[in-house]
Amino acid sequence: MHSAPRTAPQQSLGRFGIFSHELRSEEPALQEQRRRAAAELEELGFGAIWLGGNSSVHHAAALAGSTEGIALATGILNIWHEDADTVARQRAELEDAHPGRFLLGLGAGHAQLAQNYQRPYSTMVGYLNALDDAATPVPADRRILAALGPKMLRLARDRAAGAHPAMVTPAYIKQAREALGDGPLLAPVVTVALENDPVRARDIARDFLGLYLRLPNYTTNFERLGFTDEDFTGGGSNRLLDTLVVWGPDDAISDRLTEFHTAGADHLALQLITAEGGETPPLSQWRRLADLTGIRAKSAQPHP
Repeated sequence: MHSAPRTAPQQSLGRFGIFSHELRSEEPALQEQRRRAAAELEELGFGAIWLGGNSSVHHAAALAGSTEGIALATGILNIWHEDADTVARQRAELEDAHPGRFLLGLGAGHAQLAQNYQRPYSTMVGYLNALDDAATPVPADRRILAALGPKMLRLARDRAAGAHPAMVTPAYIKQAREALGDGPLLAPVVTVALENDPVRARDIARDFLGLYLRLPNYTTNFERLGFTDEDFTGGGSNRLLDTLVVWGPDDAISDRLTEFHTAGADHLALQLITAEGGETPPLSQWRRLADLTGIRAKSAQPHP
């Protein structure tokens, strides 16, 4: 029976990171722009870049050379799309080149978006076993699971550094922390719209949440948190939108983020959503996030 020992992650992720689909773009014309953006996120004081969507080790490797110490993580690598031996080999190559920089975020995805999807929990257990048994094993403390349900949370506790859930609330974080215990890393994705107007904020949130409301893994978890079918119709009720997407004046956003930390999160992977046609990547808004979280001021302080 596999039971690889789990220790705390080798590198602190800090209190805030950025979760970005934009920074895993493979368009050749955007590569230099991506590298500059990653370097600026590090300079702003963010502790991690989470490469959103179906990301891979090579997406992180593409940013490693343009940054110095910021953690690079997949959020998430889909276990149906890449075999464990290849992932372990690629991770070892990245680790050799940039030691301690990479965290392998793994997820089982969704039946609607993956071929051959079946028995996700058992498949994840087998994938972790394969990572343990690879020629270049992936240590348990260098991987994190996109866990939502109770069984996957326990697996994240026992076989990984911790959990990286998305589309969750402070109430969920409190429950997840109780399931994980004190040691494992709890690094949720928290979605933010830097918008003060309720109508515009909810329009942005509704456009963003449309896909998630078609995925039973998420709606089942929403139901555990007290939402009902009525909250899932019409693009999502205001109650659902306002709970899952952080928006409002800067001080209100800061207070909402504090709720996640108070509930038990160690690190927040901030996913910024904007109206169609906005800046890509949204550097000016990432700078605002650095200011309202206070990390830019801290990163600018001279070292003692």
